[in-house]
Amino acid sequence: MDLRMPARPRGFTLIELMLAILLLAVMLALAYGGIRSAVKSMHTGEALIDRVNRMRVAQEFIRHQVSRTLPLPFGQDESTGVNFMFQGEGDFMRFVAPMPGYLSRGGSYVQTLELTNTRNGKHLLFFHSMLNGYDPKKLRSDDPDPVVLMDQIESGRFEYRKLDADGKLGDWSDDWEDPGFTPMMVRIRLKMRPEALVDWPDMEIPLVLDAGAAQQSMRAPQFGNMPVQSTAPPVHAAGGARRRE
Repeated sequence: MDLRMPARPRGFTLIELMLAILLLAVMLALAYGGIRSAVKSMHTGEALIDRVNRMRVAQEFIRHQVSRTLPLPFGQDESTGVNFMFQGEGDFMRFVAPMPGYLSRGGSYVQTLELTNTRNGKHLLFFHSMLNGYDPKKLRSDDPDPVVLMDQIESGRFEYRKLDADGKLGDWSDDWEDPGFTPMMVRIRLKMRPEALVDWPDMEIPLVLDAGAAQQSMRAPQFGNMPVQSTAPPVHAAGGARRRE
């Protein structure tokens, strides 16, 4: 007769159990890291697509507006009597052009592009106000707030080009010295910060209207005394201050 005890089923030792838990923890950590990297890559890709689309829309809008600059006065130099048709500096540009139909209430608009400093770099701002009754020295309550076309800009500059005495295109300059005339071309150069994720290609914008039209308009009656003869409806405005007060 066999008096031996039946064999008990063998279980896991504590060391084996700890090793299994450790292996499971490592696998979960690897899986979580992979999922987190995938989500981060997805968000980065979405942010990049959004920035590229925003830059494309901003460039198309700026090109459309600047290229359609009209030789209409929006102010006058009181000392010389010269009509202001285009003001341009390295970080500031003001001109008159029609607005897109979905943003317009009819007529021409005084439009301003400006680079301003912020804590997160420079911002490219856009202002617009109806030409009829425009006065840069007064703050109008119905003027819309500025639109931020682009942010996270490290540095930037507006440049202008005109014809020289020989009728050839001159050099680029960041200071437009002839506010009574419109330039032949405008260039916008921006350097983006690394966190912007995109680079801004230099924009060289030829004006659709020949700059000679501005000279013809200058022969019209002085601004503020009589309506200016042009293809647009007569308007009256005053002032020529650089900034919005």
